[in-house]
Amino acid sequence: MIIGSISENKDLEKRISITPEIAKKYIDLGFKIQLSENYGKHLGFKENNYKEFGVKFVSDDKKLMDNVDIIIQMNLLDEDKISLLKANQTFIGVLNAYENKNKLSELAKKKINLFSLELLPRITRAQSMDILSSQANLAGYKAVVESFSIFEKAIPMMMTAAGTIPAAKVLVVGAGVAGLQAIATAKRMGAIVLATDVRMTSKEQVESLGGKFLTVEGSENLETEGGYAKETSDEFKRKQEDLLSETLKKIDIVICTALIPGKKAPLIIKEKMLENMQPGSVIYDLAAVQGGNVAFTEVDKIVEKNGVKIMGERNILNKLPKSSSSLYAKNVFNFVSNLYDKENKKININLEDEIIAKTIIK
Repeated sequence: MIIGSISENKDLEKRISITPEIAKKYIDLGFKIQLSENYGKHLGFKENNYKEFGVKFVSDDKKLMDNVDIIIQMNLLDEDKISLLKANQTFIGVLNAYENKNKLSELAKKKINLFSLELLPRITRAQSMDILSSQANLAGYKAVVESFSIFEKAIPMMMTAAGTIPAAKVLVVGAGVAGLQAIATAKRMGAIVLATDVRMTSKEQVESLGGKFLTVEGSENLETEGGYAKETSDEFKRKQEDLLSETLKKIDIVICTALIPGKKAPLIIKEKMLENMQPGSVIYDLAAVQGGNVAFTEVDKIVEKNGVKIMGERNILNKLPKSSSSLYAKNVFNFVSNLYDKENKKININLEDEIIAKTIIK
């Protein structure tokens, strides 16, 4: 069987789906690999890094897609490329199943096997394939680094002969994978860290990283069976708003990570709450692409309101493309290994396997 991957639109996506290390693993499993010319060149991967393992490069993407059995990408392809898919081919990526529901449904009717990896169940056996966790981990780290880079004060406490500089205070909103990494990163750099989440199960994790957990009354029932946050009631939102309004008066940097799968991001920090913040404070909104957790968030811009800088990017992982590609490629390899029947050398779509049943688009 042949696995292929074509170059993404690098203006939007710098990550790749197959690194040289992972290409070798696929070939050791018995697959052949075909890639677009200059596939990983922008990340420092030369064609020879791939060719030494037997990877073939194809100059014509149409020809490449016609040849392969399995296509692995970061995202759903542009319309002109996606139309090249044929019956019985398998397409694997982060397909944004909620946002692209109609488009994916039409492709599924053409008997194309579609697997959207953001739908992976949160079970132990799927941890090595969990692309949301691997990518969110890096996003949480990078959000802190980006925020600190435009914050105009020192982060750790510094005691000098001229006086003491207090440590910066960081608030992390949402203590999922990205939030927990943000807490760990900010703490390592010497900040005082506070965090809030609608799931009370996060409290122990936050405190284990050295953060202080801010408890909103009624938090205990706001977690889905899959471990995600539920949408909150109006009463809870009011209580959360009161707590945050008071807390923000003493916060220097806020990292927002709150998302609800398949829905617009909840608006958590409102215009009036920003008025409580000190001029010079910074907010990084990781939910920017899904509408943002903060009033005035604009994608790929730094917006200043009342002296507070609010920032959020379309794809923060474009600033860590090599690390994020490495983790994504490993996640997908583990997914393909689970899907592949090694004895008969074919894809085995076993719908009794929860991993396959939850990720396939019907």
